[in-house]
Parts: sequence; structure tokens; C-alpha cells
Amino acid sequence: MSADAENTIFSSIVLPSSGRVLHNRLVKVALYEHLAGLLGGPPNKFHLQLYAKWSMYDWGMIFTGNVQVSPQHLSLARDLVLPRDLSEGNLQIFRELAAAMHGRREQKPMAIMQLNHAGRQSPNILGGRLPFASPLGPSSIRVGSSLHNRGILSDLLHRLMFQIPRSMSLLDIDEVVGAFVRGARLAVQTGYDGIELHVAHGYLLAQFISPKSNTRVDEYSCSPSNALRLLHCIVTETRAAVPSNFILGLKINSADYAESCTPGDASASPVLDHILTIASWGSVDFIEISGGDYEKPDFMMNNPGSVSSRQALFADFAHRALHAVASIPGAPLVLLTGGLTTPAQLHAAVSCEHAHLLGIGRAAILRPDLPRLLTQVQPDSDAPFAPAPDLCLGERWMRILQRLPRIKLLGAGAAMAWYIVALRRLAQPEPWVRKPDYSLGSLGGVWWMWAWFEPEIPALRNTLLIVCFLTALTVAVLAS
Repeated sequence: MSADAENTIFSSIVLPSSGRVLHNRLVKVALYEHLAGLLGGPPNKFHLQLYAKWSMYDWGMIFTGNVQVSPQHLSLARDLVLPRDLSEGNLQIFRELAAAMHGRREQKPMAIMQLNHAGRQSPNILGGRLPFASPLGPSSIRVGSSLHNRGILSDLLHRLMFQIPRSMSLLDIDEVVGAFVRGARLAVQTGYDGIELHVAHGYLLAQFISPKSNTRVDEYSCSPSNALRLLHCIVTETRAAVPSNFILGLKINSADYAESCTPGDASASPVLDHILTIASWGSVDFIEISGGDYEKPDFMMNNPGSVSSRQALFADFAHRALHAVASIPGAPLVLLTGGLTTPAQLHAAVSCEHAHLLGIGRAAILRPDLPRLLTQVQPDSDAPFAPAPDLCLGERWMRILQRLPRIKLLGAGAAMAWYIVALRRLAQPEPWVRKPDYSLGSLGGVWWMWAWFEPEIPALRNTLLIVCFLTALTVAVLAS
């Protein structure tokens, strides 16, 4: 590896607010695991085994998937969820997960817990509520309401999946702030190095910023003076509740929530102004640039091996953001995620100042040993880290499903499902890393994503043993 590459990808960098030092720029960003209990819950052995494998390699930071601060606002049922109280019995498994993320290497990665609240994007039943119970949201606007010409089937699907949210009261907002701060306290007590607030992908914190989900007229409206009020409350109260060296970052959409943004012109987006405002707080260590929501699910559709124009927009926006905050003392670092699929792209992203930190998501499933791989290849190599999955098996049916109701979420969900199944293979107890099943296909991915009940097997086995014992006892009594 050239000296130039050593001074970019593998060079250390200081996080401005906490003062912590990352030993390199490689970040295993948050990936939805879908490994918890059926209606959400704490980490389990599958999470421990999964993150222990990532920790074997030289990542600068490793993020958890989103940990929901509300058990009634899950995303797809098997979410990690904060416990209701911070008793020692509830904390121990989170402590074990932090230890698994740190691993046994001399240079340990920073362990970051991503905190989230799904808001109006928490679906019916799978979201952890009774059937057709309304989730919370900034305003009473259902997911899908802003889509035009969506068709009868698409409209029906959105109505079945997502309820009209209940507009949050000021008390509801205060409780959400408290829930995020409680999550930060849990992270401190259980050994994590920091948290990331999920302010992207159409979840609650992003909903307060977006005009398509927030029509409030009070102090939590999405007007320029109020759009970041909720986020500012959470950041301020979190900083007051954690040690000064605790890492605090956030993930934000680039241009997707700005209806007035000119396509392809990131400078026209209000989000750049938001990033400048966030930088001025002096409390945030990094900002991860992303995009998309359940109505425009770009964040679920990109595959390693292919770079879409959307990902190019992320890179362009990250470049603009990096230079915009450069003159602000203590400005957060910029973390770029999406579309980084070759060593040359990683090297160029840092050397050309598109980002300070490099976020790797799905490629980290295909190559959990990516940091080691990068020490063995030339920095200007255009060869992808790993082959992208060929999702053609069953793709004809997925195209038909997409064409009829014009629902992008179906195709995006099929791609996400394939990676979830591949991620579960990593979470198996064998000491070696299991390679993904490239023959699975999109429909196979969807099937095996949902046809998985391993966290429930011990309880089912115990129930069966009890039933067998009682049956045998009854037979013995009757026979006597």
C-alpha cells in the first residue's frame, strides 16, 4: 500500500466534540439486523456473534443497527429496543454487546449505538402496537400521502401497512426527548463509546424536519427557525447527561426531505443550512450523509458493485457540506455512506475531500474483513470489494409486483431481505465467517427473512417439554 493511502484511509483523526481519536477512517455503519425477538427486544446471542466477527477486523468505528427508544414504534418487528428501566438485569446484555463490538484486538474500534424512533413509519402490527393503533408523528399525515398517481393497489397497501399518525402533544415530545436521553445514559453505563441519532430515512426526527410530514404551526413546526428544535433539545440534554468524551453523531438526509430543492442541486437544499446550524452548536462529532424514506426508499436499494446517481448526489452533497462547515471551529466530521464499492473510491473520497469518514454498509456483510482486504490491494484499484448479489431469481415476479401498484418499497424490501439473510449467516456460532448464499435470489431472500424464528425456539422447546411432562403425568395418574 502506498504512503498516500496510509495518510488517508488508515490515518487517524480526532472527533471534534468528544476529543476521541479514531485510528482510521473506516466505519461499519448501521445495518438493520432483524435478529431480535418477534416484537422487538434486547440483544441476544445472534447479535453478540455477529458483532464479534466484525470486531475481528480493523474498523475505526462499528455502529449497531437502529435501537428503538419506543417499544410501540418498531420498524419491522425484530428491532432492538431500549429496556423500560435501566436496572442491572436489563443492562447486562447491552454490556455484552458493547464488549463484542470492541473485540479483542489491541486497537479496538469505537462502539456506537444508533438510537431511533420510527414515528409514522412504524407499520401496523409489526410496529409493536395493537392492530390499527395509531403511531405518533409530528402531524396526522399518513405515509404515502405525498405520493402522486400511486394507483389503487398502492394506496390500499399503504393504508393497510401504515395508520394515520396521532399528532404529538408537547408532553409526547418531552417524553421522546427523555427516551433518547435515556438511551444515551444506557450507552454510557454499558460501555459504548457514543451514540448516533437517526435523523434520516423518514423516521421521527426526520419527520419533524420534513414539510411533507410536519404541518405544525407551533414551536415544533418545520419552519426555518423551528425545524431543528426537537433535535437541538435532544442533543443539548444528551450532552448534559453524558461524559465530555462521549461521542455524539447523527445521520441526516441530504436533499430528500426538501420539497423545494432543485434536483441535482444540493446547494439549494435547506439541509445544508441545517448542517451549518448543527455545526454551530459545537456538540456533534460527526454527521452521516444519507437519503431516502419509505416513500422514496433509495437507502434500501443501492447494492455494492453499482453506483447510482443518487449515491453520486450523496457524495456531491457531502463534499459541499465538508467545505461549508470548514470555517466553523469544532465543526463535526462528515461521514459519507453509500456507493463506496472499490478501493479507488474510498481513497478518492478522502483525498478529494468528499468526506472525513467512510461509511461501509452492505459491503461489510459481503466482506466483514474489508479493512484487512484494503491493506492487501492497490489503493487505485477499481475492482469491487465483493460481487454484488444477482437478484434475478424471481426477479420477473418482483417486476410484475412493482409494475402493478407502482410501489418502490416492494423492490427495495426484496434487496434488503437478501442482505438480512446474508447478515444472519454471519451471525452463526461457527468461528469462521460464512459467505453469503448468492443463489438465494430476491424472493428467496424475502421468504427466509420472515421464515426465521430462532430466538423463539428455546421458549417453544420449553413449552413442548412442559406439555409432554404434563401429558405423561396425566397418563400415569389415570393408569394408576
